[in-house]
Amino acid sequence: MYNEIKEFSYHIGWRNRGRHPGRHASTQRGMGMEFIGHTTLVAYPDPRRIDLRQTIRDPMEQVYVRLFNQKSATPVFAICDMSGSMNFGAQTRKIRRAADIVESIARSASRNADPFGFVGFDEVVREDWISTASFKPQRAIELMERLKEHHPQMVSGDGIADVWRYLPRERSLVFMVSDFHMPLKQLEEALANLLKHHIVPVVLWDADEYKSLPEFGITAVTDPESGMKRTLFLRKEYRDRIIAAFEARREAIYKLFMQFDMPPFFVEGEFDADTLTEYFHQFVAA
Repeated sequence: MYNEIKEFSYHIGWRNRGRHPGRHASTQRGMGMEFIGHTTLVAYPDPRRIDLRQTIRDPMEQVYVRLFNQKSATPVFAICDMSGSMNFGAQTRKIRRAADIVESIARSASRNADPFGFVGFDEVVREDWISTASFKPQRAIELMERLKEHHPQMVSGDGIADVWRYLPRERSLVFMVSDFHMPLKQLEEALANLLKHHIVPVVLWDADEYKSLPEFGITAVTDPESGMKRTLFLRKEYRDRIIAAFEARREAIYKLFMQFDMPPFFVEGEFDADTLTEYFHQFVAA
């Protein structure tokens, strides 16, 4: 339910250019409290900002006004993987957990007076799963209620290559929510197209994908890229290789994101909004 979704705190480490008032440092002149200098009344005709002391000091008898930067809104987006592997989950399907996380992002953006938008993709960008950026998050929240009940088809996540086309030109805070089981080369190419934005990779894994396998016997495992299930006869050695492969994959994903200066936020189990707040304190300069 909506009321059960917890918000988190975030901040950005750059000055945006947004004209809409908000809570983030910006380059826009306005009615903010950040003093940046003086100019003449002719150059900036705002009598409310006249500085009498500076005006009296000028031998040329120019009238001076104080200049301030306002705080502005920053677009916030969530890009969500809806490919086949996101249907996995022993207790809670990854796609449902993703919907909860995106709803938390939408609510947090609304509290920060930021516009929020959503882009879903599987083998293509799903235009039926897009919510354009808005200061009113209700449409996105309603979309997340649908996403919680959605069962992805057994298709790839190739659409990640095109999500950049659906983001604004201005720098935005973008959360990428996925298990990132697509080929690393494909992921690298997608990230290269997103460099002008601030990307927060939210990596959704489920321990039952690899840690809860039996040491001996027949079991069904899910292919991490396609989402297809296979039946295997497991022995301890084979089980250990599967676990090692997942751990190697985790390390490879981490190294790839860090090459782009995008520290990943891993979620394995329940989502804790407070840990995402801590992530911003740790990795994003105020």
